[in-house]
Amino acid sequence: METQQTNIRLMEVLLQWDPLGYGEDSYETEVVDVLQAVHLIDDKLKLARKIQAIYEFSFEEIIPLTECESMSKQLLQIKNNTAVKFKRKTTHMSGFSIEPE
Repeated sequence: METQQTNIRLMEVLLQWDPLGYGEDSYETEVVDVLQAVHLIDDKLKLARKIQAIYEFSFEEIIPLTECESMSKQLLQIKNNTAVKFKRKTTHMSGFSIEPE
């Protein structure tokens, strides 16, 4: 179930990205390819280059690598679930604190 939720979040981010200015609905095939790449690649720069290659293959236009790196970072954060989580703490009366993973 967690993988499904992660995929939904990844898809939402990718479907809102319009790196070439064709409109958000223009990249369905590329979004699926990038989603697969996110699950196979853990390195930010390698993933950024893969994203760049996927879009270049389809549209024969190059997205600047810096834009792809920014997207790569965001996608890997979602994949790795680096959001702040609640952790149980026994030393406080409230029982909970917010700490980075």
